[in-house]
Amino acid sequence: MNKSGYLITFEGIDGCGKSVQVQRLTEKLDEKGFEYILLREPGGTLISEKIREVLLTKAEEPMTPLAEFLLFSAARAQLTNYTILPALKEGKIIILDRFFDSSTAYQGYGRGIDPDFIQRVNRMATSGTDPDLTFFLDIDLEEMKKRRKKSGKALDRMEDQALEFFNRVREGYQELARANSERFYIIDGKKSIDEISREIWQEIEQRILSAASPTKKN
Repeated sequence: MNKSGYLITFEGIDGCGKSVQVQRLTEKLDEKGFEYILLREPGGTLISEKIREVLLTKAEEPMTPLAEFLLFSAARAQLTNYTILPALKEGKIIILDRFFDSSTAYQGYGRGIDPDFIQRVNRMATSGTDPDLTFFLDIDLEEMKKRRKKSGKALDRMEDQALEFFNRVREGYQELARANSERFYIIDGKKSIDEISREIWQEIEQRILSAASPTKKN
């Protein structure tokens, strides 16, 4: 695919601090005058948001791992083709909270779905689109539990899983980061919010903003 924009993704287990850092990054881009599109997975389009509701809402009927993965993939396919690809062709910066690495970690390593099948469907759903840079905010399970307790928020269906599940997911992310070191940037999620934001911005300046001139606001 020919593209001139930049796709920056954020990954990690629940409670790793992705949402805070995504917000910090958008504030920095606003400050510097760069145009960007902020998206999340699952979601980002009308259809994908409806799928998100199904995926995250607890229900009496249990969802099979395969159904879960295919629903994530359907939302991803809609978001990629409806929003991401056109934006990349227009040269825009896209900030995306989760992408196909989440399915590899959660449904592949976490649920045990065949990794080759996961990879094939991921490539189809994204039309072969890879992020230019992926930030993996890594925290251990004790830190995740501590943050959950502090927040006091009710857990959605995906968050309400056994600790062993999240241990497998974390190990999956670590393996993905080692196998894709050219685009993955690992961050110690226990660092302070300010430290992490500075680290993220420095990496974006070095890898992306210094390499080309994305569209700036007038």
